[in-house]
Amino acid sequence: MKTLETILNSLPGYAKDIKLNLSSLTNNHQYITDEQFYGVVLASAFASKNQELITAANNTIANQLDHTMLNGVKAAASIMAMTNIYYRFTDLVNNENYIKMSAGLRMNIIREHGVNNVDFEMWCLAVSIINGCSMCVSSHEKQLVKQHNISLEAIQLIAKISAVIHALARTIETSNI
Repeated sequence: MKTLETILNSLPGYAKDIKLNLSSLTNNHQYITDEQFYGVVLASAFASKNQELITAANNTIANQLDHTMLNGVKAAASIMAMTNIYYRFTDLVNNENYIKMSAGLRMNIIREHGVNNVDFEMWCLAVSIINGCSMCVSSHEKQLVKQHNISLEAIQLIAKISAVIHALARTIETSNI
């Protein structure tokens, strides 16, 4: 069974920094809970769109998160896949009229995800970072910091986890060439 550890152990020498960074983040994530950490890793793997990484992350994390939390992570990745594209469009088009218009897209899962709101916001932030949606990153960061009193160090940690998981996905793809 492929896990994150087996992937890390099979990385080529040029990706040593990715391996060291993920190990360091795994062993030192004191600003967020274990469940939040594992959720950020898995949400980031989903956003990476690399099936080998998604499978390995899921195999690694399956025993760390209960069924409800796993569904919450999937819900965050799913809804952000849509909203990140839409809101990135409104940002890129450089026409304020689109921002003023109602999106008209169903986003009920944002309110009805069944998990802790802080956890869900963290997972949405991780996906939004990878998907490069400025509006969504700003919105989720603001929710976490201003409404939930999450530290800037925790937000930075989420960004680092997302960056390392994304780099791991790209490394897997390039090392298979």
